[in-house]
Amino acid sequence: MALPAVAVLDDYQDLARSFLAWERLTGRIDLATFRDHLEDDDALAERLADFDVVVAMRERTPFTRERLERLTRLKLLTTTGMANTAIDMQAAREQGVMVCGTSVSGGSTAELTWGLILGLTRHICEQDRNVRAGGWQTETTIGPELAGRTLGLIGLGRLGTRVAAYGAAFEMRLVAWSENLEGQRARALGVEPVGKDELLACADVVSIHLRLSDRTRGLIGSRELALMKPSAYLVNTSRGPIIDELALLDALREGTIAGAALDVFDQEPLPREHPLRSAPNTLLTPHIGYVAEDAYNSFYSEIVEDIEAWLDGAPVRVLNG
Repeated sequence: MALPAVAVLDDYQDLARSFLAWERLTGRIDLATFRDHLEDDDALAERLADFDVVVAMRERTPFTRERLERLTRLKLLTTTGMANTAIDMQAAREQGVMVCGTSVSGGSTAELTWGLILGLTRHICEQDRNVRAGGWQTETTIGPELAGRTLGLIGLGRLGTRVAAYGAAFEMRLVAWSENLEGQRARALGVEPVGKDELLACADVVSIHLRLSDRTRGLIGSRELALMKPSAYLVNTSRGPIIDELALLDALREGTIAGAALDVFDQEPLPREHPLRSAPNTLLTPHIGYVAEDAYNSFYSEIVEDIEAWLDGAPVRVLNG
């Protein structure tokens, strides 16, 4: 009898097989990993036609109703994290596909956020390139000291709270906004609750920490960017579509904000000729907020637990039950 076939998608760095957790499933599954990302529906359906289990890394590959209906053999879809807006949970349930998740700490994303803030405001990457090219201090690479300046957090959940703590360590004034922000909780964290427009107008660094939804898609557009100070910086480690990319490109080219650091984009991987690749005053990383050793160890350990529990008839962390 053939073993259940398991596909790990979008393993960009070819790391999945290196995690020892898979040894627990030796002799129980037939494992395949794929480094490339497929956008085309037909190509994806052809690739996954013979797999019983698919492992999705966050939201790299969407599983719409149309895609799920074509994967007639699929029985288990696992995702890193306990939420994935790129999976149609209702359609999966109707197709008899169980969706299971994993826990996630968020620490690596919060740390990257702070790395991006420092890298952007102090022009660290540009300074590195200058030194390697034989240069030294240049007139265009002086940045602000963050102590005493204002960090504006759009979203004060698990990740926003961590970033706020780092901001406090840098002696920044902390302000926050979200539609569901609890003022008492924010103040207890040393964060001042403010309106969205006030935050955008007063912050020296605006950092986004919201989930993507119909409410947050396009939340930061031309009007919002125009409220920001010309000396202010925008950082996004949440989801690309929260910011209107065309509006951001205009703001960067016109110099109406000082710069932007982005780890997430509307389309990922970012197309080779995308205008953000050449936009001024930007620091770009390839959605690596959670791409860290500890996070991946946790992800793959719990993915293996999900598959093992499903094989044993006692599924865990079911998201569409």
